[in-house]
Amino acid sequence: MRLVLASTSPWRLRMLRDAGLDVSGVAPGVDEEPLVGDGPVVTAALRARAKAEAVATRHPDAWVLGADQVVHAGDEVFGKPRDPVDHLARLRSLRGETHALVTAWSLRGPGLPADGVCTTRMVVRADLTDAELEAYVRSGEGSGCAGGYAAEGQGAFLFRAVEGDWFNVIGLPLLDVVGALRARGWRYGAG
Repeated sequence: MRLVLASTSPWRLRMLRDAGLDVSGVAPGVDEEPLVGDGPVVTAALRARAKAEAVATRHPDAWVLGADQVVHAGDEVFGKPRDPVDHLARLRSLRGETHALVTAWSLRGPGLPADGVCTTRMVVRADLTDAELEAYVRSGEGSGCAGGYAAEGQGAFLFRAVEGDWFNVIGLPLLDVVGALRARGWRYGAG
């Protein structure tokens, strides 16, 4: 069985490969902008499914995994920062607050499809100074990330706690995905 990730995300590819999966990445070519549902969870699910289905039509013999991550506080969705000014404003607004990171995933292939959603709560430190936030923005680390941070790197300094699946924070609820693959016959070390 072949696994194709409907993404070129180096983080998701590495996670899957580190878990022992032979996976390739393919850009899905999906315009996510018009795919908006009733709330962040539905939006992430719509986008994950659209990515998986787009790549599955090009790779009908493979299992295709699509995923989408949405960072939100209530109904306010935080995409990637537009520029350093937006980035700093976002981090300031998150200071001392808790927000959610939702990742939806969709698996399509030569058997029964599977879909899932995982939510992790991120608790941002209240004692962060403006100088710390400015230094983080200058580092550039979180500028290409949903929410404006990479908690697995220098962004760890921004958080007091993570409540939920750590793999989800990095970009994919890996244990849920591995469980779905196992339910479809995948076994560790079987080729």
